[in-house]
Amino acid sequence: MRKIVAVLLALMLSGGICAAFAEQTQKAPDYIMEGFDGDSATRAWENNLFFSRMQEKTGISFQFRQHNSTEGWTSRKQEIAAGTDLPDVLFKASLSEKDIQDMYAAGVLIDLKPYLAEYAPDLWALLQENEAWMNAVTLPDGAIPALPGINTLQNNNMLWINTSWLKNLKLDMPASTEELTETLRRFRDGDPNRNGQKDEIPLSFLGMWELRFLGQAYGMIDNDYYVTLRDGKVTSSLMSEENRSFLTWLHQLWEENLLDHNGFNTADSLRQITDEKAAIPYGAFFSISPSTVVPAAAMDQFEVVQPFAWNGKTVYRDLLGDVIRGTFAVTSACAKPEKLVSWVNTLYTEEGARMAQYGLEGEEYVWEENGTWNWNASMETVANVFLQDHTIGEGGVLPGISDWQFQKKYANDSIRKTVEAMEKLKSVSVIPYPPVYLNGEDRARIAELQYNLSDAADRAMACFVTGDVPLDDAHWAEFCETIRKLGLEEMIQIWQKAVD
Repeated sequence: MRKIVAVLLALMLSGGICAAFAEQTQKAPDYIMEGFDGDSATRAWENNLFFSRMQEKTGISFQFRQHNSTEGWTSRKQEIAAGTDLPDVLFKASLSEKDIQDMYAAGVLIDLKPYLAEYAPDLWALLQENEAWMNAVTLPDGAIPALPGINTLQNNNMLWINTSWLKNLKLDMPASTEELTETLRRFRDGDPNRNGQKDEIPLSFLGMWELRFLGQAYGMIDNDYYVTLRDGKVTSSLMSEENRSFLTWLHQLWEENLLDHNGFNTADSLRQITDEKAAIPYGAFFSISPSTVVPAAAMDQFEVVQPFAWNGKTVYRDLLGDVIRGTFAVTSACAKPEKLVSWVNTLYTEEGARMAQYGLEGEEYVWEENGTWNWNASMETVANVFLQDHTIGEGGVLPGISDWQFQKKYANDSIRKTVEAMEKLKSVSVIPYPPVYLNGEDRARIAELQYNLSDAADRAMACFVTGDVPLDDAHWAEFCETIRKLGLEEMIQIWQKAVD
């Protein structure tokens, strides 16, 4: 997953790639490594300084089979599952729950759990200390065929508000749905961008999926399967009175032209502003970072709106959790799996994780006297050399840990502000439902139910928001009956069985 620090930097960077690689030893590679580095990656693993540095630390070298196409990697994973031309290790593997289970059942992946305590003590300690992390990577039979990336501050979908507009209109940060509604009205009517035109979009969004993040103000944090685990019981808010009240509020915002009327039929690329001098039309929007919507010059205008309280409690949906499964696995072709487990353990240490993502102190980065760190080169070199040829963090998700405390000390106010906002949001965020492994039958049934239910539920709720369908008792009852017929209760039962 693309780290926010790199995203923000990349917006300002361009230029050619130059070489800066450590000298490689000439012995034959010890192991074959295969994996996926993301569709947009331009690095070459065989020339990347990270692997040279790891070879100096561990003595282990690799022959690389690198994939940079999602389609190509998906096809290759099918071949691997069939046992075709196996590598020794899968790195940045992007293995799904199904991939892991199928490859392990076929004997392609080996169980790494017997090796962890002795050969990966740092990872083992993390799993021992965090039961949820251990459960997330453990199959029902107790095996751990794939190791995770661990990131306690993953990207989340956050509501960003234009603080320049707040200042222009002498408004405070909204702290409730009522205050947000009034703020959006002022954005609509007060010409906050000071261009003399009525071109403001108070709240931009992309579909019902994004609007549902506002549901936390009504106590709802359901995941994409519309379920939440509360005190051991799986529930859904789809047919609840809270959801009906939430949709009623959204309809009010729509009727008052406070929501973007293109929100249900636009795409992320269509709302992006690239002109640094353009007037910003957005009062608020959902995103992982302002950089995905507005140009670099406008990023400082936006701050995160912290979640609103509901019945005296503030809670937000943790979109991704802390664990990214399936980043590293060893195949049955490997003669000495303990060597590779020991190798990857380095990435679960602060030193190793930092080297993988940022490089080495004094070479790629330096500490300033004020306690912040900065890149040890021009921004062009950072983008086109350090992030591409010296480190391995960009592109496909790494095994290991992410050092957010280090990133928070980066000498860039915008990035620090984003990280601090994410930390504050994380403190009230809850994973609606923990990561589990379903058996093949249940996994297939959930996919079928979700395909039908998700489309119908989101379309119906969007119609309530726009007023195309009135939110009266008769139509609400019809909505609930449709949801029942599409199998919501069966879905809840399957998820309940998985956690019991």
